[in-house]
Amino acid sequence: MTNSSATAHSLDDVAVLMPAYNGQADVDLTLASFSENALIHVLIVDDGSTPPIVAPAIPNMQIEVLRMPQNGGIERALQTGIDALAQRGFRYAARIDAGDRSVPQRLAKQREFMELHPQVAGLGMWTQVVTREGKPLFMLTPPAEPNEIRRLRFFRSCLAHPSMMLRVDAVRAVGNYRAAYPSAEDLDLFVRLMARYDCANLPELGLYYELNEGGISATKRRRQVSSTLRLQLRYFNVTNLYDWLGLAKNLLHFVTPYRALQRVKRTLLAPRAGH
Repeated sequence: MTNSSATAHSLDDVAVLMPAYNGQADVDLTLASFSENALIHVLIVDDGSTPPIVAPAIPNMQIEVLRMPQNGGIERALQTGIDALAQRGFRYAARIDAGDRSVPQRLAKQREFMELHPQVAGLGMWTQVVTREGKPLFMLTPPAEPNEIRRLRFFRSCLAHPSMMLRVDAVRAVGNYRAAYPSAEDLDLFVRLMARYDCANLPELGLYYELNEGGISATKRRRQVSSTLRLQLRYFNVTNLYDWLGLAKNLLHFVTPYRALQRVKRTLLAPRAGH
């Protein structure tokens, strides 16, 4: 699969997992952003795109496109992708979405951490949120430690889904991605992972996340908040203050327009002059 050097061999058990529905140009841009000192394996799950997604020709990258028979949603696409990676013998799935961009050496850094911390089933990184044109908006710098992430799981977004590297066997052991909580499939998975394993963050920039007004968070926001509220109620810990605060926060999100929330977030998180 790769040459015999230790560095090149070190990513043979890692695959980038990208669900895609249309948007060929975004797929191409995202995959071209990866830079590693080893052959990069990619599995694109084409969720019924018309025309079908085509694997771009990118040096140092081996790309497979797995086509779904029809558009079934991101939850089913990710579930299918995880099972496919398990069948192909990959141990780690590195998530990213079409339109986002990776920081160089992201995969090697995450894999090294996970090899040293076998209890960690999911590892995220800090994320720079940008516009479609690439203009920086704000940074997401969630906590790194597993216990802090558990404590804040429903109060703030501690794990940026497209920045995550996931242990494939652990994801399947807790039931894989599922469609029980539409548009909140990531939080549903993370909560189940944290019941048996740890989730952590590398406290450094790993992803440029494109704030797309047509993305799931914008177009399916009410469904997403509803699913999040159902998750909070199912796993609610009455002794954790942040579960109560998270419940109040999401109830507020339920009644506040999406654009208003984005304006508040940009104001609070935008870099200050001189910093």
